[in-house]
Amino acid sequence: MQWSLFLLVLMGQCFVSTCYPYEYHFIRESKTWEEAQKYCRENYADLASVFDMADMARLRKSTEYEGKAWIGLFSNPGKENRMWHWSLPGVEYTERETRWGPSEPGDLNENCVKTRKNWADVKCDQTMWFICYDGKKRDGKSIHLIKDPKTWTKGQNYCRDHYTDLASGLNQADGEEFKILKQSKSSPMNVWIGLFRDTWRWSDGSNFSFRHWKMESFNDGQNDKKCAVTLLNTSGKWSSDGCNKKKPFFCYDDKLILINENKTWEEALDYCRLNHTELVSITNPHQQRVVERRAKNASSPYVWVGLRYSCMMDLWFWINDKLVCYENWADKGKIDECDSCVAVERGGRYQWVSKREHEKYNFICSKQ
Repeated sequence: MQWSLFLLVLMGQCFVSTCYPYEYHFIRESKTWEEAQKYCRENYADLASVFDMADMARLRKSTEYEGKAWIGLFSNPGKENRMWHWSLPGVEYTERETRWGPSEPGDLNENCVKTRKNWADVKCDQTMWFICYDGKKRDGKSIHLIKDPKTWTKGQNYCRDHYTDLASGLNQADGEEFKILKQSKSSPMNVWIGLFRDTWRWSDGSNFSFRHWKMESFNDGQNDKKCAVTLLNTSGKWSSDGCNKKKPFFCYDDKLILINENKTWEEALDYCRLNHTELVSITNPHQQRVVERRAKNASSPYVWVGLRYSCMMDLWFWINDKLVCYENWADKGKIDECDSCVAVERGGRYQWVSKREHEKYNFICSKQ
């Protein structure tokens, strides 16, 4: 096949619909939260983590059960354990990109954020106008001021039902379009944005910010209800309950395995093909997040994945012949040189770095 034709075939693969590299499994047997966690870790990967509404829909479709079931979210109480998150999945909160006002954020039990000129944390049960973000720009605008006072949680639900989510990240919550809204004479002094904090964590250690609470305000875990359940008979919304109560539960299987042995890239490729299926490929953000869960437990600073550079074709390609449509390169991490392969960082932002194929690291295999 001529290279030009081969490239066209590869490029067509960039438009394939998203492939989820993990599956949800409903376990009807009733167990406490910790018993369910132990079961999932022994038989699958862990108790179910949920990244976004698409994940939530997939989880619900995995069973016809209509009661309450454990998921992998639990509360780790304590003022020092409250962490800030953006409501929109995939947008990370960083201390260097904030607009806090003087003496903010406070240390009180104020877990949602309002803004006009600067940010301030307040109690989530207050009502005010709010800003929605529309990722599809259905009417040509991405930011929408909703002049209907609601609590933070109800504002979030409204944005998710009618647009995408509450405005999240500085590009949305401090961008030019947002500034125009804030300068409007019809705008009140304060509006909700999609910033909140809580003490909830995922069992597998992932930092997903997605929450789908039914309750009006965030449970801070100060009572005995420190484990999360999904209410399958109410659109899958979440609530909290005592961790020692027994319920059915959801596990997830990520179809990946970390090999804690240091091998060259070629040795890792041969090992995966002989013992499993293939060195893992990362062709979308979902697959990136699953790889991160495995990479954090590596014994080497980097972890091989199935991406290498071809001098003949002058491009990077996955060993399953997928073109590189999704990328997560570290700054100055991409070096287009012969004998270069890609390893993922063990921690931090889990970005991609070019490494010589004879270097030896742990690696991740796909189990199917």
